[in-house]
Amino acid sequence: MMRTTKDFQKERLSAGQKVGVINLGCARNLVDAQMMLGRLKKNGHRIVEADQAQTVIVNTCSFIEEARRESVDTILDLIELKKNGKIKKVIVAGCLSQRYGKDLAKEFPEVDAFVGTPTLNRQENPQQVQLTPKHFAYVKICESCFNACSFCAIPKIKGKFVSRTIESVVKEVQALDAQGVKEINIIGQDITAYGMDIYREKSLARLLKELVKVTRNIEWIRLLYAFPAHVTDELIETMAREPKICKYIDMPLQHISDHILEEQNRNITAQGTMELIRKIRQAMPQGFLRTTFITGLPGESEKDFGQLRSFVKDFRFERVGVFVYSREEGTGAAQMKEQVPEKTKKARLDVLMQDQQVISAGIQQSFVGRTLKVLIEEKENGSLETYIGRSEYDAPDVDGVVYVRSNKELKAGDFVSVKITDAYEYDLAGVVA
Repeated sequence: MMRTTKDFQKERLSAGQKVGVINLGCARNLVDAQMMLGRLKKNGHRIVEADQAQTVIVNTCSFIEEARRESVDTILDLIELKKNGKIKKVIVAGCLSQRYGKDLAKEFPEVDAFVGTPTLNRQENPQQVQLTPKHFAYVKICESCFNACSFCAIPKIKGKFVSRTIESVVKEVQALDAQGVKEINIIGQDITAYGMDIYREKSLARLLKELVKVTRNIEWIRLLYAFPAHVTDELIETMAREPKICKYIDMPLQHISDHILEEQNRNITAQGTMELIRKIRQAMPQGFLRTTFITGLPGESEKDFGQLRSFVKDFRFERVGVFVYSREEGTGAAQMKEQVPEKTKKARLDVLMQDQQVISAGIQQSFVGRTLKVLIEEKENGSLETYIGRSEYDAPDVDGVVYVRSNKELKAGDFVSVKITDAYEYDLAGVVA
């Protein structure tokens, strides 16, 4: 049957029930999973790895069709494990359940409960079970967004935009800092809109200044998922000025053709986009900009795509991801005429990624001979003296890594200076300086 998240929190599993989670999708989903497990732990349940659990929660994603397929495949795998007696209960949570819970309940009667996404409370600092390594963490500062991008269903899934108070975020970050965390990644669907609902102004820069004041162990503060139309001069200046804030920003641009930007309802023009990028690069000459683009929005012509190719070549973005347009139920773009054939969408993606590979190779090669500050993640399997780490230009799980050779023992969470000796398509390698 379909239950709300609140119902799920009240559910009484048997005493000492071992509960595990399989998290799908982005880092925002990961925070949701941590919150769910934290509430279960508070109610006396034992949190274990999914392969040791009696009850398994799959925290689903439904952002695009590919994510939905992965979610359904995982549900089917868990149902099979339940049939074979290897687990007792299957609970489906997250975006897919939030959006299609009633339909899923009919299709998968073997599932014990369908629950939606946790509610983000403005004041609450909920207990979480950290699913990341101990040296870094994600901090969600807001949920949903104000934007009504024509290709995106997130506001329909997540509901009204909600920001946490500065006080609650500071309290969480102080706790992470006391635990010895070295890096925090600030996340939300649109972190640059932070505060517009409760403070009536864009308040991300104000929040960052407070976080810098209260952190001692944390040396990196990274910004993920910024909406270009909401980036302020104050935010750029704060990023440039504060050493703890990584000179890295994840800012999905989606396109550059004015025609497509208007169809996407992005509230920014090509000229405004280019001026913003130049402003960021002038303030942070050594900074990295990660962005994403969508190919094949309905009505995207060869001329539109040609503009996008030229834009990518001219501006030489350090990190780029490309997605084909996914026709999402209930969105404005789904109703548009001139839907682009799948073959064309995919071909354009391949061309754009080939262009970016050439750019990326040149950017990577420019690091050879430089010394970078690197955060150690782990020792490479089977190696006596090679470790895997990240620079401030590499976000967890989405960017490359730095392979570090060291004669002395290193541990996860250590910061070391690394002289770069080799560059690959996405990764770097070097020795401790």
